[in-house]
Amino acid sequence: MIRNYFKTAWRNLIRNKGFAVTNLVSLTIGITSTILILLWVHNELSWNKHYKNYNSTYQVYANRNFNGSIYTDNSVILPLADVLESELPQVKNAAFTSYGEDRILSTGDKKLKKTGYRVSKHYFKIFSSDVLRGDLETALTTPDAFVVTRSTALALFNSEDVINKIIRVDNSRDVKITAVIDDVPQNSSFILDFIAPYDFEPAAMQDWTNSYSNVFVQTSGVKDDAALEKAVNKIIAKHSDNRNSTYFLHPMKKWRLYSEFRDGKNTGGLITYVKMFSIIAVVILLIGCINFMNLSTARSEKRAREVGIRKTLGSGKTQLMFQFFCESVILAMIALIISVFVVYLVLPLFNGLIDKQLELPLNAWQFWLLAIGIIVFTGLVAGSYPAIYLSSFNPVNVLKGTFLPGKAASTPRRILVIAQFVISILLISSTIIIYQQIQHVKNRDLGYKTDNLLMLPSTADIGRNIQAIRNELIQSGDVFSLTQTSSPITEIYNYTPAPDYEGKPDGQMIVSSIGVSQDFTKTMGIKLLEGSDFGNTPADTSSMLLNGAAVKTMGLKNPVGTTMRYGNRNFVVRGVTENVVMTSPYQPVDPMIIMYRQNASGTVTIRLNSNTPPQKAIGTIEKIFTKYNPGSPFEYRFVDAEFNTKFITEELIGKLTNLFAGLAIFICCLGMAGLASYTIERRIREISVRKILGASVQQLLMLIASEFIKLVLIAFVIAVPLTWWAMNNWLQNYSYRVKVEGWIFGLVGMIVILITMTIVWLNIARTAYANPAKKLRT
Repeated sequence: MIRNYFKTAWRNLIRNKGFAVTNLVSLTIGITSTILILLWVHNELSWNKHYKNYNSTYQVYANRNFNGSIYTDNSVILPLADVLESELPQVKNAAFTSYGEDRILSTGDKKLKKTGYRVSKHYFKIFSSDVLRGDLETALTTPDAFVVTRSTALALFNSEDVINKIIRVDNSRDVKITAVIDDVPQNSSFILDFIAPYDFEPAAMQDWTNSYSNVFVQTSGVKDDAALEKAVNKIIAKHSDNRNSTYFLHPMKKWRLYSEFRDGKNTGGLITYVKMFSIIAVVILLIGCINFMNLSTARSEKRAREVGIRKTLGSGKTQLMFQFFCESVILAMIALIISVFVVYLVLPLFNGLIDKQLELPLNAWQFWLLAIGIIVFTGLVAGSYPAIYLSSFNPVNVLKGTFLPGKAASTPRRILVIAQFVISILLISSTIIIYQQIQHVKNRDLGYKTDNLLMLPSTADIGRNIQAIRNELIQSGDVFSLTQTSSPITEIYNYTPAPDYEGKPDGQMIVSSIGVSQDFTKTMGIKLLEGSDFGNTPADTSSMLLNGAAVKTMGLKNPVGTTMRYGNRNFVVRGVTENVVMTSPYQPVDPMIIMYRQNASGTVTIRLNSNTPPQKAIGTIEKIFTKYNPGSPFEYRFVDAEFNTKFITEELIGKLTNLFAGLAIFICCLGMAGLASYTIERRIREISVRKILGASVQQLLMLIASEFIKLVLIAFVIAVPLTWWAMNNWLQNYSYRVKVEGWIFGLVGMIVILITMTIVWLNIARTAYANPAKKLRT
């Protein structure tokens, strides 16, 4: 009997090819989109799970209270790790690390730029790694030790067997390779090429004031995180007199997805987008299912006689429902097979879009279990309403020819169409608002000129020869000016308590700081609001610049000439600069102090002459830098391109939203086209009679389209407040944001109505222009 159900369902689908193809395309697009989204979601949820101590590893974070505002960061006190390990029995292992650092590794003629971390001795006890050569227990015991990944070893020596081989770091010191580990997976918080011991001065282990390292702990038998955090803060209070900071433990399972904090509380992060796209995956699949429901019930008159005869011959309602479920399951199964093939083809393009290396796990039983789940879910959802509705027909009325579907059939169908329109309006509106937000921030006044500005990493050789380099570059005519900074203009590396000055309010305030050399404002194109820039004189060493945000935060009315005490020295405010956006373009600019350093290490920033072609200028710069810095490869980054990397997450979300919103809308249009086609087919005699009586093509178009336009208007009323609420909540994550404006919804409404009219026109055109007499004869 079951075989007969599937055989009959298959024959019915073959007999109604237009119905089957329309639904098959809808379900295929829906399932393909769902698989792609779920692959992305699975990748985001799998971050760091390759570490054995995934569930027991935490990073120490600090909430710092400055003037009533709480700032959260992961820079903590260096000696904290060893003290926690020795004084808290709940802490099994603890380690501290630097932030990620770029280093030039060289051997022979090879010079490679690689990224790594300096770590304390218990790093590998917390972060498990697959060792290929050497012993990780002793790999970090000497200052000149060096652990490299497999790919780094192959790049330097074309071999994994590199234990005890010597490499030179930054052309300044030699280190010995003590271990080789397997490459770190891309879904790790530590993307690295090497690991080195943390080389600190012994006095640093007594420094309980400055925070500049990451501290991680592995716990054992902890059941109460709050009690452990209380113990951590008690230990810190015993060693430090800083009462403005409160420390807490952030678990590894939240590092990737719950990385955003506001007022000392975790407000989410990427988890928002993971949830959003999980919902979108279900919604797209449901839209395909809705198409199946609508088209199945629209064809109810054609299936009525079949149902009537089956019931007369003894079929029960359950058997009929199973028959119709078989049709939807067969379609879902075929759609899944096609979808897997499509995903295999488009996955490289999708990976390029999201900058990941996702793979279709055809060998994993979990994937096929998910596939079966999608088939069952799609089959049951898509076939549920048609099965219940079609199996409820009265056989007597059907066979007498008095069966009329009436409102019982049309009302649920209208509700489903309204749901599709609501989703379409919401997705189109959201796409426009996300695009507006990204463009709004990109067009923000950054406080400096990003064009013709490039950055190069500084080295000891560059620092020693900077004046000669500056002179030769400017004399070449290809370079306008040059400056050195302790951090790139696109980042802030240092936060510090504000200097003391007369009239300073009670309480501690935090400011960002940067060290710069001469021609800082000239090179960056920063406008001076008051005073002057540094002039490369001895007096500059006792001067500082403030930005506008610092002047406002400090409450200074006449800042230029103000004496400030910073550290153990007095400084005089020389000038005030415009606010410069260096970190998040979505947030307000931090108060900043700018200190003069004759040889500020870190980054060399060069402004090219606007009259010189960039490639010619870069060639000149490379020649001069290679001359004075032969031990390092020549590398540079344009500032505007580097700044644009700050939009990666939002642009990715925008691209994914555009893609899947477009697919969802296409599925809606496909279903609407099928529904319009069946509506016209059902009313063919009415249309023909109206045309004979003088109705124009435009009148016939409005006759059919008016049904759908009414549904669009109802959907519009529902979708607008939903979209306004959802997008306003999303925009609250950004201090610098756009407003949701009413014209957007008006535009979207017009777009949806235009799409509706176009689809109806394409379907009615052939009937409207055909000979009505021929239609009536048949």
